[in-house]
Amino acid sequence: MNADSPAPVFLTAEWRHLVMLNYEIEPEILKARVPAGTELDFWNGKTLASMVGFLFQNTRVRRIPIPFHRHFEEVNLRFYVRRRTADGWRRGVVFIKELVPRRAIAWTARTFYHEPYLALPMSHQITTRSGRPEEVESAAYCWRYNGRENALRLITRGGALAPAENSEAAFITEHYWGYTSRRDGATQEYRVEHPRWRIQEAASAELHGDAAGLYGEALGRALNSAPRSAFLAEGSAVKVHGGVRLKT
Repeated sequence: MNADSPAPVFLTAEWRHLVMLNYEIEPEILKARVPAGTELDFWNGKTLASMVGFLFQNTRVRRIPIPFHRHFEEVNLRFYVRRRTADGWRRGVVFIKELVPRRAIAWTARTFYHEPYLALPMSHQITTRSGRPEEVESAAYCWRYNGRENALRLITRGGALAPAENSEAAFITEHYWGYTSRRDGATQEYRVEHPRWRIQEAASAELHGDAAGLYGEALGRALNSAPRSAFLAEGSAVKVHGGVRLKT
């Protein structure tokens, strides 16, 4: 298979109610994590990272629903990269850590995608506006780490709208590739397909918990500050292609 051609679809699901808290991070903190063959992707000269909590629903692996593993939460910390190909730039994400509530899910992701998944006790709470079930009023994703409760929370304002072209929200939600560093030093690339997401602005948002314990002191300091932006993306059905090992 050509390294610049995506592999067949491996996983289908719905990603719903994505809480996104976005932080400006010094490039030096992230450079060691940039996979070979990619480079940091800047927005208006700034390097961003996002804490993202959302629901996986109706999950199927190679079209097969896995009992008791179709609906679950995920919380991840990610930053943004790009890779030049013959067809132009591919804009993608690199995950620093991904939290899920079941060990089998974490094992599958580590095995097939070489992604840094960790299984922890998790829960969520979604409330919608009275009379408007299509509009989320608040969303919270919680996890327990080293005996401490952690949470990602957001309260919305207004209805869902498409983000403006070239806006920060468009930059954050419109990266359609994933990149990860394999143990042998090579880079794995995979494609994620979904339509453009509408977003709801945040009236308030917070990350509470042991960020330094999960992500290290440097990232923990950045995440303990107020996010530079926050919003809720409504999500959609998604297709995740199998990973391709890049030749760099």
